[in-house]
Amino acid sequence: MIELILIEPRKQENLGAVARVMANFDFSKLTLINPKCKIGKTSRKVAKHANKVLDKTKIKDFDYLKKFDYLIGTTAILGTDYNIPRNPINPEQVADKLVRLNKKIRIALIVGREGQGLSNEEIDLCDILVTIPASKTYPTLNISHAVSILLFEIFKKSSSEKSNSHINFATKKEKEVIMKYINNKLKSMDFATKEKLGTQRKVWKRLLGKSMMTKREAFALMGFLRKLK
Repeated sequence: MIELILIEPRKQENLGAVARVMANFDFSKLTLINPKCKIGKTSRKVAKHANKVLDKTKIKDFDYLKKFDYLIGTTAILGTDYNIPRNPINPEQVADKLVRLNKKIRIALIVGREGQGLSNEEIDLCDILVTIPASKTYPTLNISHAVSILLFEIFKKSSSEKSNSHINFATKKEKEVIMKYINNKLKSMDFATKEKLGTQRKVWKRLLGKSMMTKREAFALMGFLRKLK
């Protein structure tokens, strides 16, 4: 189950445009985190026939993000491969991963603020980061345009036949248990600096997020980590 999350949106026009795009590609779950504008006449006018999306839109605080098994953040700011938190994949790659999961897995597709995007702290919370390739001279897309590209890729992949509805995938709970084992192992190792220890934790968190392993694979990895001395 994929839910679109907008972080502190400021413009009603964007809310309406996002709702319209969601309806275009059969997405219905929209949540606003600490919105700076209301769902008013302007947003409803832009949404046109997608007001049913706005009618069901939820307004929450940041704690709401804790309910999801996977957090997928969006960014226009890229880092090198040494900058682990800002080492993203493209929309087609994230769509390939998402269509593997069954509907029981709770997924948040997070879009940041107009003009600012997601903060570094918010990006650190994400399992996967996705970016849309664009011109180097003007790489930042309007949030409704970004949402349309992301949802189109997911819709396109989801339209093909799926045969994995019987497979149980790892949830947030299993990932947290695995990270607990990994953190315990890391604490027993010698690192030159705290920063290098932190880098290892970030690497493992992102690897677990990007892998989207099955529940059976997660239990096998837990067993392996328990046996490590």
